[in-house]
Amino acid sequence: MSNLQPETRQPDHKTPGRKVDFIICGVQKGGTTALDAYFVGHPEICLAQKKELHFFDTEAFFESKQPDYSIYHSWFNLKAEHKVIGESTPIYMYWYDTPKRIWQYNPEMKLIVILRNPIDRAYSHWNMERSRNYDNLSFWDAIQNEPQRLRESLPYQHRIFSYIDRGFYLEQLRRLWFFFPKDQVLIIKNEHLRNQPKEALEDLTDFLGINKFENIENSKVNSLPYQSQMSHKEREYLQYVFEHEIHGLERILGWDCSDWLK
Repeated sequence: MSNLQPETRQPDHKTPGRKVDFIICGVQKGGTTALDAYFVGHPEICLAQKKELHFFDTEAFFESKQPDYSIYHSWFNLKAEHKVIGESTPIYMYWYDTPKRIWQYNPEMKLIVILRNPIDRAYSHWNMERSRNYDNLSFWDAIQNEPQRLRESLPYQHRIFSYIDRGFYLEQLRRLWFFFPKDQVLIIKNEHLRNQPKEALEDLTDFLGINKFENIENSKVNSLPYQSQMSHKEREYLQYVFEHEIHGLERILGWDCSDWLK
């Protein structure tokens, strides 16, 4: 059962004449809601009528060898001015089988990934689940007990308690790159979208082959308040857990992520 309760836009249940062109596929708590909010305002983008469709991570849709893509298409209302069709479901990057399923649906799909410091992402994820009363453990207890809790959902990934596990981005990126060439996967740093939205959105419109945004105002997305801040012990522990992962991202992506380990 999904723990996600996205804000919805009412569907028109009209099937587009062609396949979806792009997906914002990750990561959860990485800035996908802000990017979705920007994309809603672009006249050439046909965005799904609901954020987080959860089509490619819903096992029931893939019990048959021929999935019913009309269910997926029903959430898009394609108009004459639209040049690209897309949706945003950040768990796709984390869910093991989704890259293959997306490739089988459309091997030309363009994928957008927003990466956030996995330490901060983990705490933000826990704060969200705690506010929803889905997790009654403290953050420290949650991350210490995560391996045992993840086993509860086997053979699938855990949708709720995967605070640390979702932060191992390299494995997830390799799964995407196995099915899609790197020029079909755009990876953006969360800080870039947040601090330089004009430049980040220009990269995105170039990637999608559409006109640039005419007017860009910083997307105001309400974030859940933190009841408390991450403790020094918790941050130090996660710095140890993710240090090699972060350095690996720096090598592969050519990024400077030194601030993630401060």
